[in-house]
Amino acid sequence: MAFGTEAVSVAPFENGGSSTSRLPDALAGAPVLVVEDERDLAEEIRLELEASGHRVQLSETVDDGLRAARLGAGVLIIDRMLQGQDGLSIIEALRAEGNATPALVISALSSVDDRINGLKAGGDDYLIKPFDIRELTARVEALLRRGGDARLTRLQVGALDMDLVERTVRCDGKPIDLLPREFTLLEYFMRRPGQIVTRAMLLEDVWNFNFMAQTNVVDVQIGNLRRKLDPTGARRFIVNIRAVGFKLNVDA
Repeated sequence: MAFGTEAVSVAPFENGGSSTSRLPDALAGAPVLVVEDERDLAEEIRLELEASGHRVQLSETVDDGLRAARLGAGVLIIDRMLQGQDGLSIIEALRAEGNATPALVISALSSVDDRINGLKAGGDDYLIKPFDIRELTARVEALLRRGGDARLTRLQVGALDMDLVERTVRCDGKPIDLLPREFTLLEYFMRRPGQIVTRAMLLEDVWNFNFMAQTNVVDVQIGNLRRKLDPTGARRFIVNIRAVGFKLNVDA
């Protein structure tokens, strides 16, 4: 997988850890329901997820997918176009019933309006075809790790307010212009207010590195984010925890 222009040197995790190692116990073995009528793609997804330790169930139609989802799943992967029907109807029906199972929408529909519609229908993430199958797996595992928090559409911690649908951030009521990686990084902290976050956690969950990376990319990006949140240079929001990592200050 390409990681952009960020240069790293790598070494394996000492304990052979993988991105599934920190999944909640109740979700670690939960089935992933894939609702996709392109059989070759569905099979490719199944093989990749099973290789990562997940149980997978396949459905091809809206009706079959909805029935399977109602029986229980850890995460839903739903294609937009299913034999002439819109897969978003599955998510909308589940949300109307109070079912908050995290859902990843996959689609060749790639406009901003299409992505926003997918999220507003109740989707938790949106991945545009064609995609790297490893990225899909990383996104599925991120949804599993979030658990019950995945259905949030707005996060607020102190003076920080984040809209997950519109992808906007305000600090002290003023809009903050963030790059996509900075937005994802801040979202990670805002989902864990007051909790210590290590560099290894950020590399794995934000950068999707399944290996220990010897790089300063985390510190550089946190520095950029700090300057945008507080141009005075004070570390008001994200503070260092010596020899451990970082923490989002809930009292900022």
